[in-house]
Amino acid sequence: MKADKIKNLTDDELRHQEAEMSDQLFKLKFQLNMGQIESLTKLRGLRKDIARVKTIARQREIAGTEKK
Repeated sequence: MKADKIKNLTDDELRHQEAEMSDQLFKLKFQLNMGQIESLTKLRGLRKDIARVKTIARQREIAGTEKK
């Protein structure tokens, strides 16, 4: 997910997106440990997307602005 798209999300959508991505990350890690996935590309990309979402949320928190 691009940073531009993330910046246009509301705070509720950001929280929902973060929770959804965290769930996907858990499932991917589980599949990796079970030997069902060999490529780490999707896993790394998802971790970076979660970091982007958290960064945007924290920037808004610091600035004191909430997008509704």
